[in-house]
Amino acid sequence: MRKTSKMVYIGLLVAQALVLHIFERMIPVPFITPGAKLGLSNLITVVALYTLDNKRDAFLVVLLKLTLSTMFGGNLSSFMYSAAGGILSFLAMVLVKESFKDKVSIVGVSATGAIFHNVGQLLIASSIVHNISVMLYLPVLSIIGIGTGIFIGVTANYLVRHLSRLPVFR
Repeated sequence: MRKTSKMVYIGLLVAQALVLHIFERMIPVPFITPGAKLGLSNLITVVALYTLDNKRDAFLVVLLKLTLSTMFGGNLSSFMYSAAGGILSFLAMVLVKESFKDKVSIVGVSATGAIFHNVGQLLIASSIVHNISVMLYLPVLSIIGIGTGIFIGVTANYLVRHLSRLPVFR
């Protein structure tokens, strides 16, 4: 992929992630657990991880998504939670993807990202309240995270498969 094409593609990924983030904020949370979301914008992170040649470019998508989504309707608290969850999730997905290339599919990588997103957010919450017992909430969030991670992984698998047919990605 040429440098200009890559820049445009990264811009499109960030724009799509922001649209999904804004859309998700409009959805009322039907879950029993407060703070649980579908993680729709993480779909773009998974797609970026599998379609971009360089992990730095995929990380750039994550950082731009975090920064711009905070500017569009967040505050310092939401930035801290999103940054901790997003960065830890990205690192875990890269580690699983690189370490278990043939053993873990895109669905497993996505589910790993969902779990570690929750871990990152709970670590920030426990440091804010100075109490590690906030981590007792992790099993409940992990069950929900695995479900949403599978949904995001199946969707990302579909997108990556169809994106790979484009001449740019051959």
